[in-house]
Amino acid sequence: MRTLPFGTLSDGTPVTAARLETASGASLTVLDYGATIQSLRVPDRDGRLVDVVLGYDTAAEYERNNYYLGATIGRVGNRIAGARFSLNGTDYELAKNDGANHLHGGVKGFDKRMWDMTAVNGEIVCKRLSPDGEEGYPGNLDVTVTFRLTEDNALHITYDAEADADTPVNLTNHSYFNLNGGGSVLDHHLQVFAERFCEGDAGCLPTGRLLDVAGTPFDFRTEKRIGDEIGTAHEQLQRAGGYDHNYCLSGKRAAALHSEKTGIDMRVDTDLPGMQVYSGNFLEKHPGKGGTEIDRRGAICLETQLYPNGMNCWGFPSPVLRAGSKLHSETVYSFGVR
Repeated sequence: MRTLPFGTLSDGTPVTAARLETASGASLTVLDYGATIQSLRVPDRDGRLVDVVLGYDTAAEYERNNYYLGATIGRVGNRIAGARFSLNGTDYELAKNDGANHLHGGVKGFDKRMWDMTAVNGEIVCKRLSPDGEEGYPGNLDVTVTFRLTEDNALHITYDAEADADTPVNLTNHSYFNLNGGGSVLDHHLQVFAERFCEGDAGCLPTGRLLDVAGTPFDFRTEKRIGDEIGTAHEQLQRAGGYDHNYCLSGKRAAALHSEKTGIDMRVDTDLPGMQVYSGNFLEKHPGKGGTEIDRRGAICLETQLYPNGMNCWGFPSPVLRAGSKLHSETVYSFGVR
């Protein structure tokens, strides 16, 4: 376990990287800028280490790109309709940074903030206080995100939060996974343990209606290639340019991802009720870390979460964290080969 300098932001703020390693050679690198997973290297079927997340080599690249690569997302991940919500009889206006809607915590969400980071006892711990009024949200929110890489090559991400006023909170990690280490993700095999998903409108915003996956391209209950049906003439796929939808999970096992090329398997387990499956539809071609190229559909995001737009959709799990209550949640990404 070690920490290293990772360059500076445009205002001169230094960025630090913390790294964990296992006996197998697997490693995790996290930045204090955005509590961001910069690298996650795991062994393939031949024992070769593959970096399975997209990222950049410099702090400046993270600062100027708005794709949320590997970042911790908050105060509320995903979209809020009309960039507004009502809570306890008060209306709150948020930044409209996704058309008329609010996305991933606003113009300067958790992904663009510096975190207090420590690396002790085999864990990387990132903390910050989100002050009352930040990006329009009420209450002071204390947040801790803990990253742990175990000897069996499982990445545990734990979220803890507490507020002094009622406030919506929906934390997630926005890592883009490619188990080949680069190229297209359309040849990956995906399984999602969900019977239903959230219908999206023209702006990829949940309408409040839940749709059955059966008989649609959204049915991943049995493992299939991501690219098999992504181009079909289904209204939901056409609206989003691919997959960009919240799945309503059936249990703690959320998803399984597999690369035939490297043999790497990834399982996702969570105590959260939803998971956004995003096929990198809005990525544009540009340089990534280590000379790799980031391009459209070059990765898949599996973002465990509460259902998006939960403040405005009746019947969705409430994202409101009550004053004095404690939020605790864990998502685990486990790696193996076959």
